[in-house]
Amino acid sequence: MTFQTNSSGFFRWLRRQQLYIGIALAVYAIFWAIEPQRAGLLVTLIYSLLLCNLTVLFKDKLGILYAHRPFATYWVTYLLLLLVFTPFAVVFSTTVVYLVTFSAPRPPLFPVLRGSWKFPFVATVIFGIVAQIYYATKTRLERSNRQLQQAVDLEIAQRELQAQELERAREIQQALMPKDIPQVPGFDIAGAWEPARVVGGDYFDVIRLGEGKLGICIADVVGKSVSAALLMANVQATVRAFASDAASPAWLCSRVNSVLCNNIASGKFVTLFYGVLDAEHRTLAYTNAGHLRPILLNGARSAQQLDNGGALLGVFPEWKYEDSMVELNRGDRLLLFTDGITEAAKPDGEEFGEQRLTDAANGQAQCSSAELKNRLLAQVKKFCDSQLADDATLIVVSVADTETKSYASATC
Repeated sequence: MTFQTNSSGFFRWLRRQQLYIGIALAVYAIFWAIEPQRAGLLVTLIYSLLLCNLTVLFKDKLGILYAHRPFATYWVTYLLLLLVFTPFAVVFSTTVVYLVTFSAPRPPLFPVLRGSWKFPFVATVIFGIVAQIYYATKTRLERSNRQLQQAVDLEIAQRELQAQELERAREIQQALMPKDIPQVPGFDIAGAWEPARVVGGDYFDVIRLGEGKLGICIADVVGKSVSAALLMANVQATVRAFASDAASPAWLCSRVNSVLCNNIASGKFVTLFYGVLDAEHRTLAYTNAGHLRPILLNGARSAQQLDNGGALLGVFPEWKYEDSMVELNRGDRLLLFTDGITEAAKPDGEEFGEQRLTDAANGQAQCSSAELKNRLLAQVKKFCDSQLADDATLIVVSVADTETKSYASATC
């Protein structure tokens, strides 16, 4: 390491000497053009090398006296030191020139100094000022570059940390989604959740409530990213806390709404659809709190939307929600979705829409819910070139069209 440092310093010194020689040649060329008979290459070369090296040495050794001062004081101090230093540099360099270029018998030194002090004096002052401007500018730029690099490094580190935290948040959020969706006889249920960003505000859940009963929930939190994900986790925990065999959908929505109104931030709200699926009676009791209306497809290729208009959650604390019920017949399909599905858009702004979703699901009677869910998501992504603008969540509930049909073995 020491050898490399010394070697680097030597090469920097060598490059400076090359620069000083270039300055000497330029000065000599000027003198030669003005008065050729008085131009001396050796004298110019000695003066240039000595004065440049002495001035740089002076700057390096005395820089501590002015380097950290304010701008005006910085230059006043430097110029005063330069004017004090210059006579010593002139005397020393002229003496060396005198010893090298004058042969015996040499004239007295003092007359030589008196007659030739102007050039080295002016040259030292000019070089000292120009060099200081260069070094000051270089130092300022290097300091700015270091600060900029530090800021960039800090920003990169913060982004990496944020990415790691978001990835952990995604893992946590993914873990909150049902891994194995509960099933009941005669029904086949599948769900999918795809956030538009690393984490999102959509949520779905299927909760076993008792023998032959399931609670089915889908929700959409306003906004995206971490804030929406945190609110989503709160909604999920609240729904699971109140969901039970005895809890009606309207009662559950009222309780969740009350909790959110007391705790939700201003400007935030949640849309939610909650239903209780009764496999024995083949019915779905449900309440819709401002969510998109699910689509019910029957075997005759007709479609209807489950009407039940309730206010979204977290806004109106006194809102009274109502229960509705729909019978599910053999071969029926129920699609529950968020606006990330229907509002997926092409670059020109055209949206996928509910009609396309209905048309895509019709005619897929032989598909299991999982296969149909995958097909629908694939069509949505193809439609928008996989550029989802919002979180996309989908639940497919299929009613077996025969008493013995097994969707696990069905193929499309």
